[in-house]
Amino acid sequence: MPIDPSFAIGGPEFRIDGLSGADSATEPDVTGADNGFGAALGKSLQSLGDSQVEAAEAARALATGQATDPTAVVMAVERAQLAMQLASQLRTKAVESLQDIFHTQV
Repeated sequence: MPIDPSFAIGGPEFRIDGLSGADSATEPDVTGADNGFGAALGKSLQSLGDSQVEAAEAARALATGQATDPTAVVMAVERAQLAMQLASQLRTKAVESLQDIFHTQV
């Protein structure tokens, strides 16, 4: 069965949220705990962990016979796998960038 390329993929891991304070006309408060890169990174890692837990619970429900829709289980596992691959690639690129910076001669 061919896969339709116009298939719309939805889910919280495919949505890109703006950073808090980015829309304000004034300078964002850098001392605030709820804005900035660290908070966005933490929220993304929490979302990654949540998707992994959701996939594990769905797979467990399918294995025990409690899941009624195996397609939803497969989609949850695939979302978790794609999110983990994305996080792994971002980590790899960040490490490569830092290594390039450290090896730069001044």
